[in-house]
Amino acid sequence: MIALLSGAIGPLAFSPNHMWLIGFVSVMGFYVALKFASPRQGAITGWFFGLGFFGVGASWVFVSINVYGNAGELLAGFLTFLFVAGLALLYSLQSWLNQRFFHASFYMFGFAALWVLGEWFRSWFLTGFPWLYMGYPHIQSSFSGLAPIFGVLSISLVVALSGAGFGEMFLIWQRHDERKAYTVARSYIPTGLFFIWIAAGLSGKLTWVEPVENGIIDVGLVQANIDQGQKFDSAFIAQNLDRYEELSDSLWDSDVIVWPETAIPYVAGRSNRVLDYFAEKARSTNTTLVTGIFGETQAGLHNSITSLGNGEGIYHKQKLVPFGEYVPMRALFSTLLEVFDLPMSSLEPGPNTQPMLSAGPYTLASFICYEVVYPDFVRRGAKESDFMVTISNDTWFGASWGPLQHLEMAAMRALENGRYLVRATNNGVSAIINEKGIIIAQTGQFTAEVLRGEVQVFSGRTPFSYWGSWPILLLCAGMLVFVSRVPASVPAFLEHLRNR
Repeated sequence: MIALLSGAIGPLAFSPNHMWLIGFVSVMGFYVALKFASPRQGAITGWFFGLGFFGVGASWVFVSINVYGNAGELLAGFLTFLFVAGLALLYSLQSWLNQRFFHASFYMFGFAALWVLGEWFRSWFLTGFPWLYMGYPHIQSSFSGLAPIFGVLSISLVVALSGAGFGEMFLIWQRHDERKAYTVARSYIPTGLFFIWIAAGLSGKLTWVEPVENGIIDVGLVQANIDQGQKFDSAFIAQNLDRYEELSDSLWDSDVIVWPETAIPYVAGRSNRVLDYFAEKARSTNTTLVTGIFGETQAGLHNSITSLGNGEGIYHKQKLVPFGEYVPMRALFSTLLEVFDLPMSSLEPGPNTQPMLSAGPYTLASFICYEVVYPDFVRRGAKESDFMVTISNDTWFGASWGPLQHLEMAAMRALENGRYLVRATNNGVSAIINEKGIIIAQTGQFTAEVLRGEVQVFSGRTPFSYWGSWPILLLCAGMLVFVSRVPASVPAFLEHLRNR
C-alpha cells in the first residue's frame, strides 16, 4: 500500500501541479517500502509503485484510446491498465535488482543509481517511453543548473539520492529509542545531502552560451484549434487551410511563421499547388513558413516538417509513436487496427541522418511531437542549430495532464542545449521558451490564436550538447560496481570510525 501510494503521488511533482517537493516524498516512500524486502517482495513492491506512478502520471493514455481511438470506456480502461501495468514491470525489475545485489549499508547509492539507469532504459527499450523523469519538475528549481552540464538524468540522480537519504534517515530514527536526532546527524547523510544540494545550486551560476549580436528573429506561431475529427476529413481540409491563412494574416512580416504538426494534411510532392501558393506568399514577404506536412520517400509516407518561402528543407520524423503512427507486428494487431481506424498508423520513420531546415540565414533543429521528449536524440539534432522548433498535435491528449507534461519536457530540452525553442501545437500549449528553459510567452489551451515574439540566437554549446548523458550513466554504473563489490568489512570499519 505504501509503494502504491508513493507512486500515485509522484506525478503531482510534474506540470501542471508543480509540487516538486512531492517528488522527494514519493521516492522516500518507495525507498522505505523497499529497503528490507526480499528480492521477490521487492519485485512486487516495485510493480505497485510503478502502477501508481504511471496510473496517475500517464492516465492521458485513456483519453487517446477512448476519445480518439473510438474505443468504449471499458475497453479503453482495460487497454490503459495493460499499458500502465506493463510499464510498472520496469520498476519491478529495478526493485528486484536492488534487493538481489546491493549491500544494506550502501543500499541508498545502489537504489539511486538504478533509479537513473531505469529512467535511461525507458528511453530506448521497445522504442522508448522517456516520460515522467524525476528531474523534470526541477526545470526552474535550484537544481536546474545541472541540466546544461549533465542533462535531466543528473537532476533525477539528485532527487533519487535525496529521497533515499530522507528514507534512510527515517529508518534510522525509527530504529533508535533515544538520541534520535544525534543518531541521524551522525549518519553523515544530512551533511552529504547538504553538499550535493550546494554543488547543484552553484552549477546554476555558470554560463555556457552567449547571445549573438543582431541575432534576433521575429517569430509567429499559429494555433488553429482544428477539431481532430475534421483534421483529416477531405470535406474540411480547404476550410482548415483557410483558417490557418486567416490567422496568419498579421504575421507575414515576421521572419518565421510556424504552423503545427500536419497543419497541411497533404503529401509533399503530390500537392504542389497548395505548397506553391503558401511558399510564394511567404517568399513575397521575405518570410519563412515552417509547417507540418506528410512527406514521401522510397521507404513510404512520413510525418514531416518543411520550410517554405525564405527557407528550405524537409525533415521526416524518426521517433514514431507505437500504435499511433506505426504498428509493431502489424499482422498480429491487424484486428486492433480495424477497431481503432487510426489515420496515421502506417507511417515510416525517417533516416537517421538528415540536413537541418533553414530559415533565411539561420539553421533550425526540428522535432515533431514525441521526439522532443528524448534528451540525447534532441541533443544530437540541436548541437549545431541556431534555434529549435518543435511542432505537435496534443489534441490526442484532450484536457488531461499530457499536453502540460509535454511542454515541461520541451522546456528542459531548451535548458539542456542552451537554445531557444519555439513550440507550435494544434490546440495548446504553443510557446516560446528561452535558453534557460523559461517560458517567455505561451497560448492557452483549446483556443484558436497566434503568438508572436522574438528568438535570440546564441553561440557556443553547453557541456551536455557535447557529451550527452554518458557521464551520469557512467557514474551510476560505477556506483553499482562499488556497492555490489564493497567488502563487508568496510561498513564495519566506517561504524568504528563513527564511534571513536
